[in-house]
This record gives sequence, C-alpha cells and structure tokens, in this order.
Amino acid sequence: MSFPSSPPRGRRVALRLVALAAFVMFAARTAYAQGAGMTLDEALEVAQARSSSIEAAQAAVRGDSAVVVKAGQLPNPTLKLSVEDLPINGPQAFTIGQDDFTMRGIGIEQEWVSPAKRRLRTALANRTVDQDRTTYLEKLAEVRQQTAMAWLNAVFAKKAVTLNKALVDHLNDELAVRQASYRGAQGSATDIAQARVMLGNARDALIDAQQDEKAALIDLSRWTAAGNVLEVADQTPSLDSPVPGMSAEQIAQVQPALIAARSAISVADAATDVARSDRSPNWTWGLTYFKRGGNFSDYVSFGVSIPLPINRKNLEDRDVEQKSEMGTQARLNYEDAERQVMAGIQTLSTKLASGRDRLANLQQTVLPAADQKVQLANAAYRAGTGSLADAFEARHLQLETELQVLNLERQVSLVWAGLEYQVLPSELIATAGQ
Repeated sequence: MSFPSSPPRGRRVALRLVALAAFVMFAARTAYAQGAGMTLDEALEVAQARSSSIEAAQAAVRGDSAVVVKAGQLPNPTLKLSVEDLPINGPQAFTIGQDDFTMRGIGIEQEWVSPAKRRLRTALANRTVDQDRTTYLEKLAEVRQQTAMAWLNAVFAKKAVTLNKALVDHLNDELAVRQASYRGAQGSATDIAQARVMLGNARDALIDAQQDEKAALIDLSRWTAAGNVLEVADQTPSLDSPVPGMSAEQIAQVQPALIAARSAISVADAATDVARSDRSPNWTWGLTYFKRGGNFSDYVSFGVSIPLPINRKNLEDRDVEQKSEMGTQARLNYEDAERQVMAGIQTLSTKLASGRDRLANLQQTVLPAADQKVQLANAAYRAGTGSLADAFEARHLQLETELQVLNLERQVSLVWAGLEYQVLPSELIATAGQ
C-alpha cells in the first residue's frame, strides 16, 4: 500500500499555524460565550495567531527562504542555433544543405560562476532571510504591545464605568434626600440645585466612560481579530518588569529594532563580499557543432569568453564602494537605534517607578483617609452628632478618590505595557518566522 508523501516543511508549518489559530479562536469564543472575560494572555495568543501583518511577514520569510538554493546555482545554459555562410543570390540563394560552404550549427553556452562566488551569494541570501525574520519580530512585538495596551484600556474603562455608575447612584440618593429635606423645611433650593448639577455632571462622566469602554473593546477586537470582544477579565497584571534591570547586551538580543539594525549590518557586509567577488569576471564557455553541405566534413568549435575588466576602477570598484558605504550606514543606524532604544527604556522605567510611587502613596494614604472619613461621617450621623449631608459628602469624596486612583493606575499600566512588550521572550525569537 502506498501512502501520500508529507507536504513540504513550509506548508506543514503553515498548516500548524492555521490549526493553532482555529483552536485558539474556538477556545476563546467558547469562553466568551460562557461569560468569561478575555484575559491578557488569551488576547496575546489570539492576536499572535490571527494578525495579518504577522502572517504577511511570515510569508516574506518563506518566500526568501525558497530562493536561497537558487543563489548557489549556476545560471541556466544557453542553447545556440545558427546558420552560417548562407547564400543570398544565385541559383542556391537562401537554400540550406546544397551550398558547400553553408553550415548549420547547434551549440551550448554556459556562464561559469566559481564555487567561492556561489557560497558568497548563498550567504547573502541567508542574511536576507534573517533580515525578513527581524521584520517578523518587529511586527510580532508591535502586535503584542498594541494588544496589551488595548486590553488594559478595556479593563480600566470597564472599572471606570462601574465606579461612575456607583457615583451616579450615590448622587441620585443624595438628591432624593435633599429633596425630602427641602420638603421638610430642613433644606434649601440651592442645595437641590447643587445636587442636580453634580448628578448631571456625574451622568455625563458615566456616558463618557461607557463610550470609552466601547471604543476600547473595538480597539481590542481590531488587534485580536476575534470578532466583537464583549468582555474582558478584571484581573490586571502586576506592574513589575524585568526590562529596566537588563544590560545593554541583553536588550540587544531581545529588542526587535536592535535585532533588525544588527541584521542590516550583516546584509550590507555580505553584499560587500559579493561585490568584491564580482571584481573577477565570470567566464563563459561554449561548444558548437557545425554541419556542412556537400561532401565537406562537419566541424566542432569550442570557445571561452573572458570579460576584460579594463575599467574596473569606474565599474566594479564603484559597486564595492557603494556596498561598503551601505555597511557604514548600517553601523551608524545601529548606533542611533541603540541610543534611541536605551533612552526610551530609561524614560519609561523612570515613569513606571514614579507612577508606582504615586500609586503607593494614594493607596496607602489618600484612599484609607477617604475610607476613614466615610466611616467617621456615618458613625457621627448614627450617633446624632453629624449630618446626613456630611455622610453623603464623605462617600462622594471616596468615589472621586477611587476614580482618581483608577485613572492613575491606568496610566501607569500603559507605561508598563510599553516597557514590558517592546522586548520579546527568547522562545519567540528562537522560532521567528517558522
């Protein structure tokens, strides 16, 4: 019994990616249908599996990988067909095979590229594939970073809606109490008007928060390509990142922009080596068989064509100079990219540290103080030594403080995502483009 042969490696990889994407999408949609919100890890998995830009970068890697073998091959030979010494007047004009001097020829020519040159061209092709892989890594990092930010925005928008709803409910209750007090001649119309203004502002903030949540979910759906994401999990990640503690050498191995800049140097150097090898021209040999008419003997001709590099200074050497300058450009670009990346990491690290300090301060001092004020105001009201208005004001302040802390936590989380996801895990780099 014969079995069908397995598909090529590139196709097998593509099939595995499609299967993985289908499984991830099925699992994610099943979880959402059961009411579970999308977690950050799920969002990243789905985004990586479904991103069109990542798939396009993978296609570029596969395409260039397919032509690596071509770079090490000899050019195709050339078939030569000819007729020589054909008469053009007289009784035998334009006839073949009757005139004694007319010859019909068939031959072949082959340009010879030395094994050393072919090895250099193969090395350049491999470097080009590596460069395509760095483009894939850059797209992968972008998708992960943008997905994480979109997910965080959705999470905090959801929490903001909850707090704004609580504030609206609180102000509704406060307005009802003030209206009752006014009817009992214990309040003023000014108090009611003020309560209505505050309620109206709170309702406006709630509408804005709801719109912000919808926009955040749409943005998350765009990056995950998972249909309409309707719910996200509440659990946010810790704001710890190992990136600030990494050395410049470690960052250079996992930061896609630096990996791409380093790959550009390799490509430029390989192209320079090829240009240098082209200073020695390729020879072309040919073999032709001629058949003559009449009783004359047939002939075989053999020849070699050798280009004469008499103007090497202005031709081949110019190519070498150009490729060499491209190498210089690539090295300078790497230095600039390294400075830019390191400065960006330092800036984000400083912002993250400052934001965490601010959060700690608010969570350890301001929030407990607001909670304590609510407890004291409620206790005073129950004891008859405080007013209901004071209790409402304390609760209002507590909710406003929670919104303030939530807004800061959102800002700090986005800074964390910008820092954490601008580098890639080593396992993703090792399997780049496969």
